Amino acid sequence: QVQVVDSGGGLVQPGGSLRLACEVSGINLDYYTVGWFRQVPGKGREGVSCWNIPGRITYYSSSVQGRFIISRDNTKNTAYLQMNTLKPEDAGVYFCATADAGYGCYTRGLVSGDYDHWGQGAQVTVSS
Repeated sequence: QVQVVDSGGGLVQPGGSLRLACEVSGINLDYYTVGWFRQVPGKGREGVSCWNIPGRITYYSSSVQGRFIISRDNTKNTAYLQMNTLKPEDAGVYFCATADAGYGCYTRGLVSGDYDHWGQGAQVTVSS
């Protein structure tokens, strides 16, 4: 059984940093795409960043490019999203998800329908 557990959310002041973690069990993350999505009340789920290993593609949405960094520690079967210089508009619930290798993460962005396993979400609040 695959489990995805998101952690690391919290309250941070504008300009601050947070690191989200996505711990996966039941599959070897080496062979899967990892994606991060953000959901804000009243809006759809937005693809923020992803890493597609077979294609060696990493993607960042224009709103986070240059501030967020996606990474993976395959020894821990965990992915991370380092979020720097946070802005109030970065706030939301962040979800990590996995997709089969080669799917879900493209140079044009994420395709949420390709993702099979989702974390429970981590709340990020950016406020002074």
